Amino acid sequence: MRKFLLLTIVFSMISLVYAQNQYQPVPYVKVKHPEWARKAVMYQINTRAFTKEGTFRAAEKHLPRLKELGVDILWIMPINTIGVKNRKGTLGSPYSVKDYYSVNPEFGTLEDFKHFVNEAHKQGFHVILDWVANHTAWDNELQSKHPDWYDKDWKGDFRPTPWWDWSDIINLSYKSPELRKYMTDAMKYWVRETDIDGYRCDVAGFVPVDFWNNLRKELDEIKPVFMLAEWESRDLHEYAFDMTYAWTWHEKMVPIVQGKTKDLSGLFVYYSWNESSFPKDGIRMVGTSNHDQNAWEGTDQETWGKALNAATVLTVVGEGMPMIYNGQEAGLNKRLQFFEKDEIIWKPHPNNEFYKKLFALKKSNSTLLNWGHNATMNLVPNSKPDKAFSFARQNEKDKIFVVLNFSNLPQTVSFRETLYHGDYTEYFTNKKVKMDANSKLVLQPWSYHVFVR
Repeated sequence: MRKFLLLTIVFSMISLVYAQNQYQPVPYVKVKHPEWARKAVMYQINTRAFTKEGTFRAAEKHLPRLKELGVDILWIMPINTIGVKNRKGTLGSPYSVKDYYSVNPEFGTLEDFKHFVNEAHKQGFHVILDWVANHTAWDNELQSKHPDWYDKDWKGDFRPTPWWDWSDIINLSYKSPELRKYMTDAMKYWVRETDIDGYRCDVAGFVPVDFWNNLRKELDEIKPVFMLAEWESRDLHEYAFDMTYAWTWHEKMVPIVQGKTKDLSGLFVYYSWNESSFPKDGIRMVGTSNHDQNAWEGTDQETWGKALNAATVLTVVGEGMPMIYNGQEAGLNKRLQFFEKDEIIWKPHPNNEFYKKLFALKKSNSTLLNWGHNATMNLVPNSKPDKAFSFARQNEKDKIFVVLNFSNLPQTVSFRETLYHGDYTEYFTNKKVKMDANSKLVLQPWSYHVFVR
C-alpha cells in the first residue's frame, strides 16, 4: 500500500511539472547565430561590376576601403560557371549555374577566390557566397546524368521555375534524396575548400524547409556559419537561417520616396508585423537597393539623394541588419545591367562619410545589435503621423530617439506621451538637446534626427 501511495505521489509530481512546463513559452529561433554577426553590416559585391577587371584579385584592392567604411559581412554573388544554352545577354546570369564545383573564369580561378577569402579574413571580414539551389543552367551536367533530379512540365519536359520568365534555367526537384545529398555535399565543399563563412541562398522559399534544416546542421559541424535566405518567412528562422529578407519594408518604402502614397501607413503595417509576427532574434535584412532592386527609379536626382539618406538612416537605427549594395557609397543611382559588363564608376561622394558615420553608430550603441538588444522599437506618436516617423529604442545601457521626415515639404512636429523625454546628443550635429513636453522640431524635407544618450 505504501509503495502504491509513493508511486501515486511521484506520478502526481511529474504530472504537475509537465502541466507547468507545457505552458511555458519556447524560443522559436533554435539557430545559434555566430557571435561575429551581432553588430555586423552586410555589403553585397557584384564581382562582374565591382571593378574594371571584374576579378577577385581586383576586388581585393577594395578591402581596406570597405574596412574603413565599416562593413563586416561580404556577400559575393554567385561565382560558378554560367550556362551557355539559352543564356540571357552576352555574359549570362550568375544565377544560371553550369557546374556547382567550378569557378567562372570571368572572375579568376579557385586559387584566386581562396586568396580573396583569406585576405578578407585577415582584415576582419566574413564572407558568404551566393548559392543557387533551386535551379540550374540548361547545360549543367546534372541535366544529362540525373534527369530525374529535375522538375518536369505537363509534357514531361524540363522547365524553368513555374510562372517566372527565367528561360535560361531549369527547375530542380527536391523529391530526390540523391539530389539533396549532392547539393549538401557541394555546399559543404565550398566551406571546407575555401573557408567561406556561410551562404546567401537564392529563392530559398522555393526549396523545402527540411532540406535547409538538415543543411544547416551539417554546415555547422564544419564551422559556425551565417545563413541568409532570399525569402520573407518566419519558418526559415527556426533551424536553418540566421536572416531573411525584409521585402515588405522595401515595398512599403518605395511609394513613400516616390511620392505615390499620402501617408506612412505602410511602414506602420510593416513594423507591426515585424514585432508581432516575426520571432524574436530572427534577423531581417533591410536595404534600399541590391542587384535586382532599385527603390529610386523614377525619382528625380535631387529627391533621390535626400530620400535615400532618410531611408538609409532607418535601415541602420531600426530593427534588422543593414545592407548596402556595391557602389551606393559612390552615389550609384541606377540598376546595374545584369547580363552585361556594367562597371561601377568609383568616385568621391558624400555617401561614403555618411555610411561610415551611421555604421559607427551601429557598432557603438547596444540598442542596435542585430539580436539580443532588448530594445524593441517603440512608437512615439507625433503631430504629423502621415509625414513624420518617430520612435525610441532603449535598454539598460543606451537609448535613442529617432525622427524622420518622409516627405518633400518642411514639417513642424510635436510629440505625445513621455517616452522620448530626456537629455540627448543629436548624433549628426553633436548638439546637446533636451526633449520634453514642450519640444517641437522643425524638419526640413527628407531630414532626420537621431538623438542618443
